[in-house]
Amino acid sequence: MRTLQQHLSAYGAYHRDRRNVITHFIGIPMIVLAVVTLLSRPASLAVAVAAVLALYYLILDRKLGLIMTALLALSVWIGNVLAALPTHTWLAVSISGFAVGWVLQFIGHVFEGRKPAFIDDIMSLAIGPLFVVVEALFACGLLPQLKAELHAGAGTP
Repeated sequence: MRTLQQHLSAYGAYHRDRRNVITHFIGIPMIVLAVVTLLSRPASLAVAVAAVLALYYLILDRKLGLIMTALLALSVWIGNVLAALPTHTWLAVSISGFAVGWVLQFIGHVFEGRKPAFIDDIMSLAIGPLFVVVEALFACGLLPQLKAELHAGAGTP
């Protein structure tokens, strides 16, 4: 299994343009929430998928895994609230969030001038949310050693 640094460096290599990263800060949470909301009918499916992802993140890194577990739990909670809406509203919110999130991702990759990472590595679909959280932590001045390792591995300044 690849390490946290290997996953994030590989993903980061596809996300060197700041405009692309910004679109991912909006689009990836939209996609995650949309998928969780769609899977929240029945709620057990959303919980199962979130639990598998949380376990994967915890295996990669305990501290980041705990942060991701908390964010996934929040997503499941919000997804369950949205899934309780009337069916047409639940579907409209979920499908539009999913579609807009992906449009933002592809716009970002136009700025990047490179295809999305998941085309070459399907695991990037799981790494994307972690990448956004790690980049947010970097923006707050946290994890400077990991930032230096990742940016060196991805070829970013």
